[in-house]
Amino acid sequence: MYYETERNDHGLSHNPVKACVVPRPIGWMSTINASGAVNLAPFSFFNLLSSDPPYVTFSAGMHDVDGGPKDTVANIEATGEFVYNMATWAQREQMNLSGAILDRAVDEMAAVGLEPEPSRLVRPPRVKGSPVQFECVLHQVVRLPGRRPSSDYHLVIGRVVSVHIDDGLLTPDGRVDILKARPIARLGYRDYLCVDEVFQMERTTAEGRPRT
Repeated sequence: MYYETERNDHGLSHNPVKACVVPRPIGWMSTINASGAVNLAPFSFFNLLSSDPPYVTFSAGMHDVDGGPKDTVANIEATGEFVYNMATWAQREQMNLSGAILDRAVDEMAAVGLEPEPSRLVRPPRVKGSPVQFECVLHQVVRLPGRRPSSDYHLVIGRVVSVHIDDGLLTPDGRVDILKARPIARLGYRDYLCVDEVFQMERTTAEGRPRT
C-alpha cells in the first residue's frame, strides 16, 4: 500500500504509522510545577540522542482537556528540569495508570501507589523501584505543527546531568544486564513489548573485519 500523510488516505481502520516504527522506549517522566506539585506521565515518542554528554528527547501532544501543553511540558518549561524513569514489566500497571489521569491537580505518582525518591541534582523526584533513572535539565522545546492546532506536538530535548542504575543490573565485567530490568516498550495500537531476550552481532568493516 501507499498513501500521502497530508491526505491520510490509507483506508485502514487505524493509522499505521506508530505500528511501523517499533519498539519505542517509554519515557516515564517525573516533573514538578512551579509550586512543587509532582506530575508523572509516560511518553512513547522517546529516545536517547547522544552520549557525550547524553541528551534525551520526547514529544507530547496537546492536553486532552484544555488543549494547552501537557502538564509535563508545562512543568519542564517552568522549572527547566525532569527525570526519566525506566518503565519495566514490574511497574507496567502503574505506568499505564499514570498516563490516564488528566486532572492537573492530581499527583500521579501518589495516585497510582508509587513512592518518590529524592534526586541529587534536580528537584523532581525519581520513581522508587525503577531500575534506571536520568536526571535531566532542559535544553530546548520545539513545537511541531500538526495538520490542525489540536494535533501539535512539543518536542522536548533534555541534557542528562546524572544517572542512577540499580547495582543489581551490573555485571562483574562492568556491563548493564538489561534482561534483569525487563524494560517495556510501545508497539502499535495497544501492544507493548517486554525485553526478555537479546542477541549479539559484531560490528564489522565493509571488508568484514571486526571494528576496533
